[in-house]
Amino acid sequence: MKSAIDSSAGEDLGADFKKALDEGWLPIREVARQTGVNAITLRAWERRYGLIVPQRTPKGHRLFNAEHVQRILTILTWLNRGVAVSQVKHLLDTPQTTSVPVENDWQVLRNTLLQAIMQLNERSLDDTVNQAIALYPPQTLCEHLLMPLLADLEQRWQGQFGAQMERVFVHSWLRSKFGARVYHNNRQLRSTPLLLINHSDRPLEPGLWLTAWLISSADCAVEVFDWPLPAGELALAVDHLQARGVLLYSSMAINLSQLPKLLNGVNCPKMIAGPTVCIHHTELSAKTSEIADLSLAEDPLSAHRQWVQRGLF
Repeated sequence: MKSAIDSSAGEDLGADFKKALDEGWLPIREVARQTGVNAITLRAWERRYGLIVPQRTPKGHRLFNAEHVQRILTILTWLNRGVAVSQVKHLLDTPQTTSVPVENDWQVLRNTLLQAIMQLNERSLDDTVNQAIALYPPQTLCEHLLMPLLADLEQRWQGQFGAQMERVFVHSWLRSKFGARVYHNNRQLRSTPLLLINHSDRPLEPGLWLTAWLISSADCAVEVFDWPLPAGELALAVDHLQARGVLLYSSMAINLSQLPKLLNGVNCPKMIAGPTVCIHHTELSAKTSEIADLSLAEDPLSAHRQWVQRGLF
Protein backbone atom coordinates (compact mmCIF):
# COMPACT_ATOMS: atom_id res chain seq x y z
CA MET A 1 0.00 0.00 0.00
CA LYS A 2 2.81 2.40 0.88
CA SER A 3 4.32 2.46 -2.60
CA ALA A 4 0.95 3.38 -4.12
CA ILE A 5 0.54 6.19 -1.63
CA ASP A 6 4.06 7.50 -2.24
CA SER A 7 3.72 7.52 -6.00
CA SER A 8 0.30 9.20 -5.93
CA ALA A 9 1.51 12.07 -3.80
CA GLY A 10 3.78 13.35 -6.54
CA GLU A 11 6.18 15.18 -4.19
CA ASP A 12 9.37 14.75 -2.16
CA LEU A 13 7.90 13.27 1.00
CA GLY A 14 11.06 13.38 3.07
CA ALA A 15 12.74 10.74 5.23
CA ASP A 16 10.62 11.48 8.32
CA PHE A 17 7.39 11.00 6.42
CA LYS A 18 8.53 7.74 4.82
CA LYS A 19 9.73 6.45 8.19
CA ALA A 20 6.32 7.22 9.71
CA LEU A 21 4.57 5.29 6.92
CA ASP A 22 6.83 2.32 7.62
CA GLU A 23 5.77 2.51 11.27
CA GLY A 24 2.07 2.26 10.33
CA TRP A 25 0.99 5.90 10.29
CA LEU A 26 -1.44 6.88 7.54
CA PRO A 27 -1.26 9.93 5.26
CA ILE A 28 -4.34 12.07 4.77
CA ARG A 29 -5.03 10.63 1.32
CA GLU A 30 -5.29 7.10 2.70
CA VAL A 31 -7.50 8.22 5.60
CA ALA A 32 -9.78 9.93 3.09
CA ARG A 33 -9.99 6.68 1.12
CA GLN A 34 -10.81 4.60 4.20
CA THR A 35 -13.43 6.94 5.67
CA GLY A 36 -14.94 8.63 2.60
CA VAL A 37 -14.15 12.07 4.08
CA ASN A 38 -12.02 14.04 1.65
CA ALA A 39 -8.79 15.75 2.62
CA ILE A 40 -10.25 19.26 2.35
CA THR A 41 -12.99 18.40 4.85
CA LEU A 42 -10.55 16.70 7.23
CA ARG A 43 -8.39 19.84 7.22
CA ALA A 44 -11.48 22.01 7.85
CA TRP A 45 -12.51 19.83 10.80
CA GLU A 46 -9.01 20.23 12.26
CA ARG A 47 -8.58 23.95 11.57
CA ARG A 48 -12.05 25.21 12.45
CA TYR A 49 -13.25 22.84 15.16
CA GLY A 50 -10.30 20.79 16.41
CA LEU A 51 -12.22 17.58 15.76
CA ILE A 52 -9.15 15.75 14.51
CA VAL A 53 -5.61 16.61 15.59
CA PRO A 54 -3.15 14.53 13.55
CA GLN A 55 0.56 14.21 14.12
CA ARG A 56 2.79 16.40 11.95
CA THR A 57 6.20 15.73 10.43
CA PRO A 58 8.84 18.50 10.52
CA LYS A 59 7.73 19.39 6.97
CA GLY A 60 4.09 19.66 8.05
CA HIS A 61 2.69 16.44 6.59
CA ARG A 62 -0.36 15.18 8.50
CA LEU A 63 -0.18 11.65 9.88
CA PHE A 64 -3.06 9.60 11.30
CA ASN A 65 -3.37 6.37 13.27
CA ALA A 66 -6.18 3.86 13.87
CA GLU A 67 -7.61 5.96 16.72
CA HIS A 68 -7.91 8.96 14.41
CA VAL A 69 -9.74 6.84 11.84
CA GLN A 70 -12.17 5.56 14.47
CA ARG A 71 -12.79 9.12 15.69
CA ILE A 72 -13.62 10.19 12.13
CA LEU A 73 -16.12 7.33 11.82
CA THR A 74 -17.70 8.40 15.12
CA ILE A 75 -17.97 11.97 13.81
CA LEU A 76 -19.80 10.64 10.76
CA THR A 77 -22.23 8.81 13.04
CA TRP A 78 -23.13 12.08 14.78
CA LEU A 79 -23.41 13.98 11.51
CA ASN A 80 -25.76 11.34 10.16
CA ARG A 81 -27.97 11.87 13.21
CA GLY A 82 -28.32 15.50 12.20
CA VAL A 83 -25.83 17.03 14.61
CA ALA A 84 -24.19 20.22 13.32
CA VAL A 85 -20.46 19.76 12.82
CA SER A 86 -19.85 22.68 15.22
CA GLN A 87 -21.54 20.68 18.02
CA VAL A 88 -19.75 17.37 17.52
CA LYS A 89 -16.59 18.07 19.55
CA HIS A 90 -18.55 18.47 22.79
CA LEU A 91 -20.30 15.16 22.15
CA LEU A 92 -17.00 13.41 21.42
CA ASP A 93 -15.30 14.75 24.53
CA THR A 94 -18.21 14.12 26.93
CA PRO A 95 -19.06 10.50 27.78
CA GLN A 96 -22.69 9.82 26.83
CA THR A 97 -24.66 7.47 29.05
CA THR A 98 -27.97 7.99 27.30
CA SER A 99 -29.16 8.95 23.85
CA VAL A 100 -28.69 12.67 23.38
CA PRO A 101 -31.53 14.55 21.68
CA VAL A 102 -30.13 16.91 19.07
CA GLU A 103 -31.52 19.62 16.89
CA ASN A 104 -31.60 18.47 13.29
CA ASP A 105 -29.20 20.78 11.52
CA TRP A 106 -30.08 19.29 8.14
CA GLN A 107 -33.63 20.66 8.34
CA VAL A 108 -32.26 24.11 9.11
CA LEU A 109 -29.98 23.92 6.07
CA ARG A 110 -32.81 22.68 3.84
CA ASN A 111 -35.00 25.59 4.93
CA THR A 112 -32.17 28.03 4.14
CA LEU A 113 -31.79 26.54 0.67
CA LEU A 114 -35.54 26.55 0.10
CA GLN A 115 -35.71 30.25 0.91
CA ALA A 116 -32.91 30.98 -1.55
CA ILE A 117 -34.71 28.97 -4.25
CA MET A 118 -38.03 30.73 -3.66
CA GLN A 119 -36.22 34.05 -4.10
CA LEU A 120 -34.20 32.77 -7.10
CA ASN A 121 -31.16 33.87 -5.12
CA GLU A 122 -28.30 31.97 -6.75
CA ARG A 123 -25.59 33.60 -4.63
CA SER A 124 -27.24 32.58 -1.37
CA LEU A 125 -27.94 29.08 -2.71
CA ASP A 126 -24.34 28.69 -3.87
CA ASP A 127 -22.76 30.10 -0.70
CA THR A 128 -24.82 27.83 1.56
CA VAL A 129 -23.94 24.71 -0.44
CA ASN A 130 -20.27 25.71 -0.64
CA GLN A 131 -20.11 25.97 3.15
CA ALA A 132 -21.78 22.58 3.52
CA ILE A 133 -19.46 20.95 0.97
CA ALA A 134 -16.44 22.19 2.93
CA LEU A 135 -17.70 20.60 6.16
CA TYR A 136 -19.50 17.40 5.16
CA PRO A 137 -18.51 14.38 3.03
CA PRO A 138 -20.32 14.09 -0.32
CA GLN A 139 -22.28 10.96 0.64
CA THR A 140 -23.47 12.50 3.91
CA LEU A 141 -24.41 15.71 2.12
CA CYS A 142 -26.39 13.87 -0.56
CA GLU A 143 -28.22 11.64 1.90
CA HIS A 144 -29.20 14.28 4.45
CA LEU A 145 -29.39 17.53 2.49
CA LEU A 146 -29.46 17.43 -1.30
CA MET A 147 -31.65 14.40 -1.99
CA PRO A 148 -34.25 15.31 0.69
CA LEU A 149 -34.25 18.88 -0.64
CA LEU A 150 -34.98 17.69 -4.18
CA ALA A 151 -37.76 15.42 -2.86
CA ASP A 152 -39.27 18.34 -0.91
CA LEU A 153 -39.12 20.52 -4.00
CA GLU A 154 -40.87 17.95 -6.20
CA GLN A 155 -43.75 17.91 -3.71
CA ARG A 156 -43.78 21.70 -3.55
CA TRP A 157 -43.92 21.96 -7.34
CA GLN A 158 -47.06 19.83 -7.71
CA GLY A 159 -49.61 22.28 -9.09
CA GLN A 160 -47.68 25.26 -7.71
CA PHE A 161 -47.76 28.53 -9.64
CA GLY A 162 -44.17 29.35 -10.63
CA ALA A 163 -43.10 25.72 -10.27
CA GLN A 164 -41.49 25.51 -13.71
CA MET A 165 -39.54 28.70 -13.05
CA GLU A 166 -38.14 27.30 -9.80
CA ARG A 167 -37.47 23.89 -11.34
CA VAL A 168 -35.46 25.34 -14.23
CA PHE A 169 -33.57 27.60 -11.81
CA VAL A 170 -32.64 24.75 -9.44
CA HIS A 171 -31.79 22.15 -12.07
CA SER A 172 -29.72 24.60 -14.13
CA TRP A 173 -27.80 25.67 -11.02
CA LEU A 174 -27.24 22.07 -9.91
CA ARG A 175 -25.93 20.97 -13.32
CA SER A 176 -23.59 23.95 -13.48
CA LYS A 177 -22.43 23.52 -9.89
CA PHE A 178 -21.66 19.83 -9.89
CA GLY A 179 -20.68 19.71 -13.55
CA ALA A 180 -17.88 22.16 -12.74
CA ARG A 181 -16.73 19.99 -9.84
CA VAL A 182 -16.75 16.87 -12.01
CA TYR A 183 -14.77 18.73 -14.68
CA HIS A 184 -12.20 19.91 -12.14
CA ASN A 185 -11.82 16.42 -10.66
CA ASN A 186 -11.46 14.86 -14.11
CA ARG A 187 -8.55 17.22 -14.84
CA GLN A 188 -6.65 15.69 -11.91
CA LEU A 189 -7.25 12.08 -12.98
CA ARG A 190 -5.75 9.88 -15.68
CA SER A 191 -7.91 6.79 -15.26
CA THR A 192 -10.53 5.54 -17.70
CA PRO A 193 -13.95 7.01 -16.92
CA LEU A 194 -17.35 5.76 -15.98
CA LEU A 195 -19.85 6.84 -18.63
CA LEU A 196 -23.10 8.33 -17.26
CA ILE A 197 -25.95 9.02 -19.66
CA ASN A 198 -29.21 10.90 -19.26
CA HIS A 199 -31.56 8.24 -20.64
CA SER A 200 -34.75 10.29 -20.36
CA ASP A 201 -36.30 13.15 -22.31
CA ARG A 202 -36.05 15.31 -19.20
CA PRO A 203 -33.19 17.79 -19.49
CA LEU A 204 -30.84 18.53 -16.59
CA GLU A 205 -31.61 15.35 -14.61
CA PRO A 206 -30.51 16.40 -11.09
CA GLY A 207 -30.01 12.81 -9.89
CA LEU A 208 -27.63 12.19 -12.78
CA TRP A 209 -25.40 15.07 -11.71
CA LEU A 210 -25.47 14.07 -8.05
CA THR A 211 -24.41 10.57 -9.10
CA ALA A 212 -21.62 11.99 -11.22
CA TRP A 213 -20.41 14.16 -8.32
CA LEU A 214 -20.42 11.26 -5.84
CA ILE A 215 -18.41 9.04 -8.18
CA SER A 216 -16.05 11.85 -9.15
CA SER A 217 -15.44 12.67 -5.48
CA ALA A 218 -14.15 9.11 -5.05
CA ASP A 219 -11.30 9.91 -7.46
CA CYS A 220 -12.92 8.18 -10.42
CA ALA A 221 -13.09 9.97 -13.76
CA VAL A 222 -16.62 10.55 -15.04
CA GLU A 223 -17.91 11.34 -18.51
CA VAL A 224 -21.49 12.67 -18.58
CA PHE A 225 -23.65 12.67 -21.70
CA ASP A 226 -26.70 14.77 -20.83
CA TRP A 227 -28.80 13.32 -23.63
CA PRO A 228 -29.81 9.79 -24.70
CA LEU A 229 -27.74 7.90 -27.27
CA PRO A 230 -29.28 5.76 -30.01
CA ALA A 231 -28.61 2.03 -30.26
CA GLY A 232 -25.16 1.37 -31.69
CA GLU A 233 -23.70 4.71 -30.67
CA LEU A 234 -23.60 3.76 -26.99
CA ALA A 235 -21.24 0.86 -27.75
CA LEU A 236 -19.21 3.22 -29.95
CA ALA A 237 -18.88 5.77 -27.12
CA VAL A 238 -17.83 3.03 -24.69
CA ASP A 239 -15.18 1.88 -27.16
CA HIS A 240 -13.80 5.38 -27.78
CA LEU A 241 -13.65 6.23 -24.07
CA GLN A 242 -12.54 2.75 -22.98
CA ALA A 243 -15.19 3.23 -20.29
CA ARG A 244 -14.95 1.03 -17.22
CA GLY A 245 -18.73 1.04 -16.81
CA VAL A 246 -21.97 2.59 -18.10
CA LEU A 247 -24.85 4.07 -16.12
CA LEU A 248 -28.18 4.98 -17.73
CA TYR A 249 -30.10 7.42 -15.52
CA SER A 250 -33.77 8.30 -15.87
CA SER A 251 -36.51 9.68 -13.64
CA MET A 252 -39.13 8.72 -16.23
CA ALA A 253 -40.51 5.59 -17.83
CA ILE A 254 -38.24 4.18 -20.54
CA ASN A 255 -38.71 1.89 -23.54
CA LEU A 256 -37.70 -1.46 -22.10
CA SER A 257 -37.98 -3.28 -25.43
CA GLN A 258 -35.04 -1.23 -26.75
CA LEU A 259 -32.65 -2.12 -23.91
CA PRO A 260 -31.16 -5.32 -25.41
CA LYS A 261 -30.40 -3.53 -28.68
CA LEU A 262 -29.08 -0.43 -26.90
CA LEU A 263 -26.73 -2.44 -24.67
CA ASN A 264 -25.60 -4.82 -27.41
CA GLY A 265 -21.83 -4.66 -27.73
CA VAL A 266 -21.37 -2.83 -24.42
CA ASN A 267 -18.85 -5.19 -22.85
CA CYS A 268 -18.44 -3.59 -19.44
CA PRO A 269 -20.52 -3.36 -16.24
CA LYS A 270 -23.88 -1.69 -16.86
CA MET A 271 -26.34 -0.03 -14.52
CA ILE A 272 -29.80 1.50 -14.83
CA ALA A 273 -30.46 4.07 -12.12
CA GLY A 274 -33.04 6.58 -10.95
CA PRO A 275 -36.79 6.54 -10.31
CA THR A 276 -37.28 4.57 -13.53
CA VAL A 277 -36.09 1.52 -11.54
CA CYS A 278 -39.13 1.90 -9.26
CA ILE A 279 -41.44 2.53 -12.23
CA HIS A 280 -40.32 -0.68 -14.00
CA HIS A 281 -39.24 -2.67 -10.94
CA THR A 282 -40.58 -6.09 -11.98
CA GLU A 283 -39.56 -5.83 -15.63
CA LEU A 284 -36.08 -4.45 -14.91
CA SER A 285 -35.43 -7.07 -12.25
CA ALA A 286 -36.02 -9.69 -14.93
CA LYS A 287 -33.66 -7.87 -17.31
CA THR A 288 -30.76 -8.28 -14.87
CA SER A 289 -30.80 -12.02 -15.54
CA GLU A 290 -31.25 -11.58 -19.30
CA ILE A 291 -28.56 -8.91 -19.89
CA ALA A 292 -25.04 -9.73 -18.75
CA ASP A 293 -23.48 -7.60 -16.01
CA LEU A 294 -26.55 -5.38 -15.54
CA SER A 295 -27.48 -3.97 -12.12
CA LEU A 296 -30.11 -1.54 -10.81
CA ALA A 297 -30.02 1.41 -8.41
CA GLU A 298 -32.92 3.59 -7.32
CA ASP A 299 -30.95 6.73 -6.40
CA PRO A 300 -27.47 8.31 -6.58
CA LEU A 301 -26.34 6.92 -3.23
CA SER A 302 -27.22 3.31 -4.02
CA ALA A 303 -25.61 3.68 -7.47
CA HIS A 304 -22.39 4.92 -5.87
CA ARG A 305 -22.38 2.14 -3.26
CA GLN A 306 -22.89 -0.56 -5.88
CA TRP A 307 -20.03 0.73 -8.04
CA VAL A 308 -17.82 0.67 -4.93
CA GLN A 309 -18.89 -2.89 -4.08
CA ARG A 310 -18.13 -3.99 -7.63
CA GLY A 311 -14.63 -2.54 -7.34
CA LEU A 312 -14.97 -0.17 -10.28
CA PHE A 313 -13.13 2.60 -8.40
